[in-house]
Formats: sequence, structure tokens, C-alpha cells
Amino acid sequence: MPQPQLATNVRKVTDDIAVLDIEGELTAFADKTLTDAYTLATDDGARVIILNFDNLQYMNSSGIGLLVTLLVRVNRTKQRLLTCGLSDHYKTIFELTRLNEAIGTYETEADAIQAAQS
Repeated sequence: MPQPQLATNVRKVTDDIAVLDIEGELTAFADKTLTDAYTLATDDGARVIILNFDNLQYMNSSGIGLLVTLLVRVNRTKQRLLTCGLSDHYKTIFELTRLNEAIGTYETEADAIQAAQS
């Protein structure tokens, strides 16, 4: 049985803002990939991390757990975590888990970047 796959792409928007494009499946198998992308972005100086979920295919409870772990790390280092591109289904999950209260959620990447700059 193949393991779920996640690919990330880290893009620097400004010296302080990085976008992590999330593509594929966010499950427990994505831990190293997500952590490596976060480390790459923050090692390059980003203080605001935007998770772009436009190409997310699937996320389960383990994937939500990875986001919570990432949120704890971001809060510990006084950074900000934002998201964009969540489908209606995942927006509902964020509301049910109250992640939307801890992670800023925006419709588009442009909206998230504008919020990050304010």
C-alpha cells in the first residue's frame, strides 16, 4: 500500500513573509516534509508563514495534529501562521476544531499577504 504523499514549495514573498505551497495529502506521513519546509522558510528569516492549501487533496486528523504542532512552534518563536486556499470542507474542519481562532484563514494568497503586512 503506497504512503500518502505531500510536496511543499517554499516561496519568499518579502524578507519577513514566506509561503509554503502544500500539495497532496497532509497526514502523519507528511511530518518531515512539513517540518523541513517550515525550517527552510524560517532559516531564511521569515516571521510570517502562510500555508497555501490551493492544491491540498486530503487532510486527516493526523494532518490537523501536524498543524497544531506547527502552530505551537510558531507561537513559541513569536511568529505568525496564516492559511489561504482552504476548501469549504476544510474551513468547516478549522471551525469545528477552532483552529480558525488561532490561525488566520484567508480566501486567497493575496489576502493573506495583505494581512501579514498589516
